[in-house]
Amino acid sequence: MTKLSAKCKLCRRAGEKLFLKGDRCGTPKCAIVRKPSPPGMHGAKSRRGNKSEYGQQLAMKQRIKRIYAVLERQLNKYFKEVSNKQGVTGDLLMQKLELRLDNVVYRAGFASSRRQARQLVKHSLFLVNGKSANIPSIELKNADVVSIKENKSNKNYFKQVLATIKESKGTGLPKWMQMDPEKAILEIKGRPTRDDFGAGIDAQMVVEFYSR
Repeated sequence: MTKLSAKCKLCRRAGEKLFLKGDRCGTPKCAIVRKPSPPGMHGAKSRRGNKSEYGQQLAMKQRIKRIYAVLERQLNKYFKEVSNKQGVTGDLLMQKLELRLDNVVYRAGFASSRRQARQLVKHSLFLVNGKSANIPSIELKNADVVSIKENKSNKNYFKQVLATIKESKGTGLPKWMQMDPEKAILEIKGRPTRDDFGAGIDAQMVVEFYSR
């Protein structure tokens, strides 16, 4: 029997696909497909539906942390930054996560998972507005442009990525992003909305958790 990775266990604990392993998550090899119960010897007998309000809020916070591959201190920091701003705090929190450079690289199709995107960014493979960027948490803003470094685009990995982007003609991107499929240059065209966050994401639960 193949040993499940820690990432697969996180998905089983959450009870749904978090797409932490990229393309594998869309195949029959996905742990949720093969064994949907929570990890552990009593996983099949556990009940997810009887959580307290606090437990539900905690579970949502953990889920969002795992999806965006951020640490507790990072998520807490983002909450503090938006808690006194005008607007729906949960939406503002999610916008900060969506506009992180690593998430944008993932959303653009340059990486198959956010964790892979973070590694690519750390290896200084991208430019933001023509300048090298290697910090995954950089928060992008409207009109910012992300591109692959020219001297890296001839790598086999990026040749495959560029071919896929050209074939798709830049379709399937969130409305707040615009791709030039021929040059694989991405531009931020606005801010993410609630429809972009994904089904089942309730950031207000995280707000309520941190507001206790």
